[in-house]
Parts: sequence; structure tokens; C-alpha cells
Amino acid sequence: MFARRIFCTLLACLFFMVLALPAWAVKEKEEGTSGGLETTAESAVLMEAHSGRVLWSKNPDKELPMASVTKIMTLLLAVEAVEQGQVSLKDRVVASENAWEMGGSQIYLEPGEEFSLEEMLIAVAVGSANDASVAVAEHILGSEEAFVEAMNRRAKELGLKHTHFVNCTGLPAPGHYTSAYDMAVILRECLKYPLFRRISSIYEYDLRGGKFKLWNTNKLLKWYEGVDAGKTGWTNEAKYCLASSAVRDGLRLIVVVLGTPEPKSHFRESIKLYKYGFARYKAVNIYPAGARVKSIPVSKGVVDRVDVVAREQVTVVTPKGEDRGLSTHLELPASVTAPVKKGQQLGFCIVKKNGQELLRVPLVARYEVKKASLMQQIKKVFFRQHSIG
Repeated sequence: MFARRIFCTLLACLFFMVLALPAWAVKEKEEGTSGGLETTAESAVLMEAHSGRVLWSKNPDKELPMASVTKIMTLLLAVEAVEQGQVSLKDRVVASENAWEMGGSQIYLEPGEEFSLEEMLIAVAVGSANDASVAVAEHILGSEEAFVEAMNRRAKELGLKHTHFVNCTGLPAPGHYTSAYDMAVILRECLKYPLFRRISSIYEYDLRGGKFKLWNTNKLLKWYEGVDAGKTGWTNEAKYCLASSAVRDGLRLIVVVLGTPEPKSHFRESIKLYKYGFARYKAVNIYPAGARVKSIPVSKGVVDRVDVVAREQVTVVTPKGEDRGLSTHLELPASVTAPVKKGQQLGFCIVKKNGQELLRVPLVARYEVKKASLMQQIKKVFFRQHSIG
């Protein structure tokens, strides 16, 4: 009788364990993919900017209208044109009738009105001005059509598969779409340029000698600590959209939300993703960009050694509490032969965790080392031998 009671008890326990298992398994799966995070955005991405790794996403490749978030690509082409010397921030940009005809957000350009390229870019970044966007596009490549072609070429260069531009403003148009992931990649590229970061972080700006005030549509610049870049967007078709970036304790995150339903929801949903990211991840900063990591001998040069620096920031993003086991290895030649150009790649800084490679950052020459003349080389050998003797 006692044995029968034990058997029945064990059988009942087994029965309840089997019933509980599917619910437990489903819960574990949900936590593994979303960590309990939910968003009303139709498409959303949380990316760490250092490597471009996606930390969380929802429908990251869903193709959706993006409204004025489009202007992030407009600004990318503009700041790259400035960086490459094709145009200057001091250029005078003249508004055309085509720019004047733009509706939506604008600074009410009159045909023939002039602003510097810098002020036009500020109007785009801060005031989301459609007329200024078209004026910038026409100034750089002659027409909005040519500029849009360049926008699509740049998207392909970045490897984007779910983005297509029809205009440089984001005004509704068939075939004009992006995805949260693609826009995060575009914003990550923009963040490489100090000019973009500077104009994107301006909260208010006086135009026309103070007669016209611009207020940044990205309210997270004031509402959430660390946000320093981004662009909002809204149309009936796109709903509320925002691509933005924030940095805390060396960790830079990018958040893109597309298609949130009601006013201010794009800010709320973005903050939700930022809180998730900053609570769970940390940046292990090994070398800042441009930091000297070593010097190596130079043969046949006017100097005997050259400093080696990190071409970009050497940072690894890990879940909090999982940063142990990291090691850094410098992959460099024993020496180099002159001439050495400034910025010439000489090797790599490799970061590993428990023997597995996580990151590989190029190491470059800090300055130029010219090849020594025959007489200079003879003198160096003579003085070296003399000092030894």
C-alpha cells in the first residue's frame, strides 16, 4: 500500500512537470530574443555603434516609409562632400524655385534667397527644412534627381538591401522606404563625421539674424541624457519615426524606431530601448582613436622610429559582468623601411576573449618618415658606431 502511494505521488509529479515544460520553454525563448522588451514601433533596432552589432531588434528589415528621417542620408552625402573638398561650408547656396515649392517643414526660402551651406545644413538637421534639403542637393550635384541617384548609390555601397530613395526630403512618394536596420547603418556612418555630430546636436538656432528661430525636432537632446544626434520624421503614411544616438561611459548606442502610432511615442519607444541597452551592456575602451600604442624601428629613414597609433577607437562592447577574459595583441612587423606615409597601415590591434577574436582595428603611422639620403644614412651609421665606441 505504501509503495503504491509513493508510485502515485511520483506519477503525479511527473504529470505536472510535463504540463509545465512547454510554458517554461516558451518563456525562456521569449527572454532570449527580446529580454522582455516590447515596442509599439513597426520596425526597431538597437545597435552598438562601435562594431555595428545589433543588440535587439523587431522586424529590422521591414520596408517602411521613413518621412524626414530620410534627411540623415541627405546630411551624410553633404558632410562627405564637405570632407572631400567638393564643397565648402562657406559656399553661398541660392534657393531655386524648385526648393521654394517644397511643402511640409521649411524655412520659407524665397527664390534667389541665399544662405551659407553651413546654415542650410543646420536648417536641414535642426529644423527638418524640406526647402533647404532641396537647395543643398541642387548646390552639391546640380539637381535633386542627381542627388537622389547618389543617395541610392551610397545605400548600395553601405550594403543596404531594404532602402530606396525617391527624394531627399522624405515627403510621401511611392517606392520611398527604408528599414530600421538600414537606417541605423546610415546613422552609424554619419556619426564618423564631427560636422554631422555638431549640427545634429544643435537644439536651437537663430536664422535670418534672429528673425527666424529653429528648434530641433529631436527632443531627446533635452529629454534623455547622452543623446547627441538624430532625426525625427512624421507623415500620415510613416507615422512617427526617429533615428538617434546616445553615448554614456564610452558606450555609444544607436536606436531607430519606425512607425510608432501616436505623438511623442517615437521618443518614448526610443528611451525604452536606450534604457534596455545601457542597463545590460558596457564598453571596454582599450585605446581611443589616435592613441599611441607603440613605436617601431624604421630603417633607411630620416628618423629611427615611428609612432604607431590606432586608426579608430578600440572598444569592445560586452554584456555587463562578462568582460573578463579579454586580451589585446598587437600584430606589427619588427621594423619598417622608409619612406613611411602618415596614416600608412602598419598592422592591427586584435582583441580576443578566451582566445576568440572579437575585434581587429588597423594600426597606422602617426607621421611621415621620409627616406634618408645616402649621405644621411652614412652619417647615421658613423655616429652610431662612434657612440658605441
